Amino acid sequence: MVATVNGGLRPDLITYSDLLWQMALEPGTPLSPPRSDDLNRALHLVEDQRLILQEAKKLPTIAPTDAEVKAALADLVKLFPPNEFESRLRQVGFSSIEDERLREIVRQRVEIEKYLDFRFRSFTVVTQEEVTNYYRDVYVPRFRQRNPGVLVPKLDQVRNDLEKTLTESKIESETDAFLDTARERAEIVILNPV
Repeated sequence: MVATVNGGLRPDLITYSDLLWQMALEPGTPLSPPRSDDLNRALHLVEDQRLILQEAKKLPTIAPTDAEVKAALADLVKLFPPNEFESRLRQVGFSSIEDERLREIVRQRVEIEKYLDFRFRSFTVVTQEEVTNYYRDVYVPRFRQRNPGVLVPKLDQVRNDLEKTLTESKIESETDAFLDTARERAEIVILNPV
């Protein structure tokens, strides 16, 4: 046992295995031996996931379907070189890609994504003025620095990409603010420092 999130009668327990499982699903994170920095980063991430899941549970309509979980697992596997994913799974105690604990982790990740989409994406608006300002102040200077001598694309040619970039930036900012508030209200108890 490493930590609890929002104790009470049924605290949400975080175990050392939860941290190893989190690290195993992150490409490029060494597993053997696990580094303290990686374990602490994984702990922080798992705490955030538990806080979001606690909020998501209040909205039963966002439960992931089996097809969504299967697709998310397939996308996760694609992040790794061939055969590395299953090797990492075995290192942290999963029997195979069909392991029920792995499917539950992926199901929770899909539930988190659906909750964040519902909570933030559907209400995020990017104005044309924001797109124009971003194009002028950020995109053009960055493009010129990276591509000297190349003609800068017109705003209309990159508008959709810029809108997507600004939307994702706003969602990330709103999610960070949400997590900061959730952490302030939460009772997180570290039982064994990693």
